[in-house]
Amino acid sequence: MNAQQLVDERGDLWLALAPLWLEREPSERDYAHMIEMIEQHDMSLKELEWMFRLELAPVMARHQLSIASEWRKFDDYALMKQLVSHNLRLKGWRRKSWALFSGLTTMMVRHRWVELMQRLMVTRGEL
Repeated sequence: MNAQQLVDERGDLWLALAPLWLEREPSERDYAHMIEMIEQHDMSLKELEWMFRLELAPVMARHQLSIASEWRKFDDYALMKQLVSHNLRLKGWRRKSWALFSGLTTMMVRHRWVELMQRLMVTRGEL
């Protein structure tokens, strides 16, 4: 898969989920937008979990841990470049190592992710 395919297939979903890593709690509007984007991509809960752990969290956690980083808002263009670069390299041992350490990269936003998944299940009539 090339960079343009990644942007076309995942870009809008990645950007919609990025507020999970912001300094503030996501608003009702943020959650509604996230659910709308997830539903457009028609992904299972399991697929979403792995996307969260492997495709997003390794990049987004760096923003939270960086003293110099601004995490009240994101520069969508710069963030997309980082996400695409990470995901183009996400093969073999890198994929396995991120899977192994995904608990560390997701722990700061896990409560938000759980809230989002509960809201998604309600929307889908699964809860």
